[in-house]
Amino acid sequence: MSPETRPEARVTNVLLCGIGGQGVLTAAELLARAAVAAGHDAKKTEVAGMAQRGGVVTSHLRFGPRVLAPAIPDGEADLLIGFEAAEALRWVGQLRPGGTAVVNGLRVKPPVVHQGLFAYPDDPVGALRARGLDLRVVEARDIAESLGTHRLMNTVMLGAAADLLPLSPADLRALVVESFRVRKPALADLNGRAFDAGRTAAADSLGGAGGTAGETALGAGAVATPMASAAD
Repeated sequence: MSPETRPEARVTNVLLCGIGGQGVLTAAELLARAAVAAGHDAKKTEVAGMAQRGGVVTSHLRFGPRVLAPAIPDGEADLLIGFEAAEALRWVGQLRPGGTAVVNGLRVKPPVVHQGLFAYPDDPVGALRARGLDLRVVEARDIAESLGTHRLMNTVMLGAAADLLPLSPADLRALVVESFRVRKPALADLNGRAFDAGRTAAADSLGGAGGTAGETALGAGAVATPMASAAD
C-alpha cells in the first residue's frame, strides 16, 4: 500500500539506506527537493553511519503539510529504499505494517563486516522475501552499467521508488534530469533513461522478475566489495 492510500497519513516517511559512495544522500536530497517543489514541508537527516566510501549510510526523509522533526519514529517508515540488500534487511524492521521496500539486489560487504560487528547474511533478499513484505527488487547496478556507468545506480533507485510516493513521477524525473543538466549537462539525458529503467524494473518485479541478489551482475553467491562510485 502506498502512502497516499492511507487516509490518516499526512506525513510520508521514507527511509533510505546503503553504503557510502552509492549516492544515498544525493537521492535523499533530490526526493526532498521534489517534495518541496510539490508544496510539502520536508525535513531529512542522516541519523546513522558516515558517508565515507564503503561505510554504512542511512537517511530519513519526512514530508507533508507540516513536519515537526526529521527522524522517522520507530516502525513508522512508509517506504524503505535499500541501495544494498543486507542494509535493507537490517533496517526493514522500521517499516510500518503494510509499508513497502524497494531494494537493490546488489550485495556489498561494508567495513563493519570485516571488523566483526555485523554478520553478513547468506541471502538477504531471500530473507526479505520470507517476511511477506510488499517488496520490489531491482538489479540497479546491472541496469546502471547497461547504460554505461554504475554511477547511475542512485537514479535507477529513484525511478524504482517513483510510483510508490505521493509525488508526481514525471515531476521527480524532471527534477533529477534538470539537476544534472545544471551540474553535468552530458549526463542529464542519461539520468533520465536511468530513471525510466528503474521505474520499469520495479514494475516488472511485481511479476516475479525481481531476481535474486547478485545473480545477474555478480554470479550466484558472489558478494561485492565496496565500490568506487559517485560521492554521497
